Amino acid sequence: MKSPQFDYVRPGSLDQVLALLAEHGDEAQPIAGGQSLVPTMNMRLAGPRVLVDLNHVPDLVGIELRGKWLRIGALTRHAEMARSPEVARHAPLLARAAPYIAHEAIRNRGTFGGSVATADPASEWPACCLTLGARIHLASHKGTRTVPAEEFFEGVYQTAIEPHELITHIEVPAAADGMIYGFDELARRKGDYAIVGLAVQARIGAKGPMKLLRRNDQRLSEVKLGFFGVAETPVLAQQAAAAMEGRPLDAEAIQAAQSALTDDLQPLGDLYTSAEAKTHLTSVLLGRVLHAMSGEHSE
Repeated sequence: MKSPQFDYVRPGSLDQVLALLAEHGDEAQPIAGGQSLVPTMNMRLAGPRVLVDLNHVPDLVGIELRGKWLRIGALTRHAEMARSPEVARHAPLLARAAPYIAHEAIRNRGTFGGSVATADPASEWPACCLTLGARIHLASHKGTRTVPAEEFFEGVYQTAIEPHELITHIEVPAAADGMIYGFDELARRKGDYAIVGLAVQARIGAKGPMKLLRRNDQRLSEVKLGFFGVAETPVLAQQAAAAMEGRPLDAEAIQAAQSALTDDLQPLGDLYTSAEAKTHLTSVLLGRVLHAMSGEHSE
């Protein structure tokens, strides 16, 4: 099947993009990597009259540390995320997640901003943004605004993006001393969407001036467990995270988190995996990721 007929426009600036989106309204659709949009157009699940190509807009590219935040342009390719020294240093969780995204051909074309805007509940970047406390920056012909990740994802393929708005860049807090990260997912085959996935952030030991006074403190704080593939949006397992706060990352803390997980998640089944199977797999995955993090930290 082929897509419906459409017009194609290739603007060279962000102002031109926003003017086109305002002019054509719901009939316009921005396209960057096209890894989700083009298949849905070919299946006639989407039928924009005008495609606005973002690939020649310099305001949408670049990875740069600005103060305590790492700024990532919406047009940044998945493959760029995987090989970026800035991402590896300042956002290790994103560096860990990048190789899990689909296949190499898709990573070479698909974009960070496009994945966040699509908000597929089984994709990696939305869960990482939620776990890290990212800020999503939006622009339209009316101006700009910033939406925290916890308010951005509203449902399956639904976000806080308003008509005529576009993600310009995303900011994630730069990794600080004492922060540790973990990531893994379970899929039927490498490159498939995750059955369940997990992104983890935590701090070990005291921070700031107290760190000098409590050098042997191995207790966890600021624990965030971001699950994906289990609900209509990525989910923070708050009870499981609370069960680990103030404890060292050991077998007892991991068991406590697994026990508390049932209070956080009621996974949704799909065509391939039942809700009961996903419930079991979330606990298995949590244990796997936390044990791996424990082993890394003890080395």
